Amino acid sequence: MVKSSSTTFAQAKHTKWFEELLGKVDNKNFQQVLSHPDSFRVQIIYTQIDRDKNNNPHFTDHYFNVNDQVYFNPASTVKFPLAVLSLEKINRLKVHGVNKDTRIEFDSAYSKQTHMHKDATAENGSPSVAHFIKKALLVSDNDAYNRMYEFLGQQEINRSLHERGYHNVRIMHRFVPMTIEENRYTNPVKFPDKNGKLLYEQPMQYNPDSFDHSRNEKLGNAYMDAHDQLVNGPFDFSKKNRIALEELHHILRTVMFPESVPERQRFNLTEEDYTFLYRYLSQYPRETNYPKYDGDKFYDSFVKFFFRDSTHKTLPPGVRVFNKTGWAYGFLTDNSYVVDQEQNIEYLLSATIYVNSDGIINDGKYDYENVGHPFLYELGKLIYEYELKRHRKFIPDLNRFKISYESRIEDDRPTIKEVDN
Repeated sequence: MVKSSSTTFAQAKHTKWFEELLGKVDNKNFQQVLSHPDSFRVQIIYTQIDRDKNNNPHFTDHYFNVNDQVYFNPASTVKFPLAVLSLEKINRLKVHGVNKDTRIEFDSAYSKQTHMHKDATAENGSPSVAHFIKKALLVSDNDAYNRMYEFLGQQEINRSLHERGYHNVRIMHRFVPMTIEENRYTNPVKFPDKNGKLLYEQPMQYNPDSFDHSRNEKLGNAYMDAHDQLVNGPFDFSKKNRIALEELHHILRTVMFPESVPERQRFNLTEEDYTFLYRYLSQYPRETNYPKYDGDKFYDSFVKFFFRDSTHKTLPPGVRVFNKTGWAYGFLTDNSYVVDQEQNIEYLLSATIYVNSDGIINDGKYDYENVGHPFLYELGKLIYEYELKRHRKFIPDLNRFKISYESRIEDDRPTIKEVDN
């Protein structure tokens, strides 16, 4: 049962049963956050999945303080829909010889644009859509996101999502310093074959569509500007990316369970595409050969926030998390589908929290480690342990999510220890 909140944000969704479950967590800091949901801008969606006798999934959503009108910065979570749209665009182009693994090159034709013809982290030294997706999902690489943004174009990103009913979406910038106008332009792109013959060419694109900046999306007491000067007054997020938590949650459900949504909302992906996405949503950096990430720096739970705290760097045996996280400006967000093949459990869990006690935006001083990550870890532990005990009439067949993961080949290449994410 969903009821309206009596807090400042009157349209927030709450599920009474879920609130009561959250209240059982015996952790003072966790309860401190829950008792001030609007200060921490915390939103949580938990979806129980029950299979019928034919293994068809049925979903029951539970909410805590979920409100699509309340801004949170999605940070790197937007890399996931761009990965999906990039694969979809490859399929739509239907150009002979062009696939996700084909070499892609970027030229520069407008202010602040940069070219890219090589990628030393790829096995063949060439950039590709597949390699961008791997880097974006495995360790949340920012340049990989920027290149998908440029391949898709600002207009196509937003129109594609809006047409599927995701109206609380505004993806309008790369993750490098650029003006609003510079972000409307995206680089010329081309796909050459192995011999250099041009297979497909996309000229520079410009998005003339307008964005809605009318909402009050100002936060904080002060902020650091581009020149590292303190500016008194709130920071205006209306010129930043935006996506509602419910929409992120639904996009993930659509990719993991495409048959569960109307056909018009599904993405045009092949079975190979789904397998590829499932692998890199859930594979660990230490398992990956290209790029060769350092397993100590990018440990198993590095981007698995519901299983990460200061002492937990690995996940329970049998557990894989298909997810995308984001962190920026004091916001921490995780959008996850969790599977335990040994215990035969599955569920969807998404949450966001704002932890910025000094009220200064963009100063790099946030309460991630002492408030944000511990909160998300306690939340993840609560739901995982609840799911272990929850009765299911039918045991789910989770073979679709049994993935053939890579196995790290030892060689003399140095591991990658630093990534802009």
